[in-house]
Amino acid sequence: MTAISQDAYGGPEVLHQVRTTRPQPGPSEVLIRVRAAGMNPTDWKHRQRPGMIDRLPLVLGWDVSGTVEAVGLGVTIHRVGDEVFGMLPYPHGVGSFAEYAVAPARAVVGKPATIDHVQAGALPLAALTAWQALVDTADLQPGERILVHAAAGGVGHLAVQIAKSRGAEVVGTASAPKHDLLRDLGVDEAVDYRTTDFTTIAPVDVVLDTIGGDTAERSLQVLKPGGRLVSIALTSLPADLPDRAAALGVELHPILVEADQAGMLAIRELVESGKLRPIVEATFPLAEAAKGHALGDTGRVAGKVVLTVE
Repeated sequence: MTAISQDAYGGPEVLHQVRTTRPQPGPSEVLIRVRAAGMNPTDWKHRQRPGMIDRLPLVLGWDVSGTVEAVGLGVTIHRVGDEVFGMLPYPHGVGSFAEYAVAPARAVVGKPATIDHVQAGALPLAALTAWQALVDTADLQPGERILVHAAAGGVGHLAVQIAKSRGAEVVGTASAPKHDLLRDLGVDEAVDYRTTDFTTIAPVDVVLDTIGGDTAERSLQVLKPGGRLVSIALTSLPADLPDRAAALGVELHPILVEADQAGMLAIRELVESGKLRPIVEATFPLAEAAKGHALGDTGRVAGKVVLTVE
């Protein structure tokens, strides 16, 4: 099969197309013929440095949408020919930037019939991150007020929609040119982080921090007593942030996304009910994965970048 691999860490130029052995599904696994694979900031980060995966050569990619090609011993929930989407186990189950990928059977679920593979491939990692942050961790309730940082980004634009589906009031930060998109997604109050200090907004119950650093630290100031700060920027949180949160009487929850059948089923239900849709800014064929990475490196992507596999 064809895959996109790297033998060194660095810029997009380290990515190259290779021919490699097609994997075989083991017990409780399925082999997926990849049709589309979403790209995420964690892909560019792992391309640049070892991070949580310290091995080369490396085939990146966690998002996958495609067709079941074969099933391993004991698999009963999927059959050959089924259209499925999901996230390969993060971080070590990486490998969807290829024509075929192996996944635990319960890491993928049936693809929504209402969207194509490109849209389905854009969803898993970012949508699961948002779902696990807002629902499983923050337990966001109807009527609560949430601040979503980088609300037009990959995780952010899906978090906005999930929050609205929960009956929450949403404040989102983004540059002014993206405010029309935020309003289209359902944001109640759009904040231009370039011109407005977000700490001046009215207090909120929950903050979803996708940035870390000073943004995470200042986010403590906008939380109500007993509020929850959920951060996906684990490697860039200030060391004293837990102490500062405790002193203010608010909760801090750093979160790492996990493969999750129940979460994927919930995401599928939201898609099928019209409450969740991915924004795909650009697609690239598998052979042009480096171009997708270069676009991601700009940090200006609204929504997702997706690789297509023919």
